[in-house]
Amino acid sequence: MANERPTSQQRPTGGPGGPRKKRPFQRRKVCRFCAEKNLSIDYKEPRTLRYFITERGKIVPRRISGNCSAHQREITEAIKRARNLALLPIASNHALP
Repeated sequence: MANERPTSQQRPTGGPGGPRKKRPFQRRKVCRFCAEKNLSIDYKEPRTLRYFITERGKIVPRRISGNCSAHQREITEAIKRARNLALLPIASNHALP
């Protein structure tokens, strides 16, 4: 009987296997390009593309930026084109060891 697993009443809360804390409600991210139709994605506008690049020069993923898949693909393509024309850095100076 000593090797039996504790029941849910005996198990401490918050520990491994215990009930998890619920996060406070977070607002759903909305694609800013779908919400505002007048915004455009253009590789010649590095100022708008800077919001979707990290300090290290990586492209911010969709789950963090809140973009829809179609606009995320357009942003990725625009960033890559801007990098080829040297409008955006490929990597920042901080990326080097």
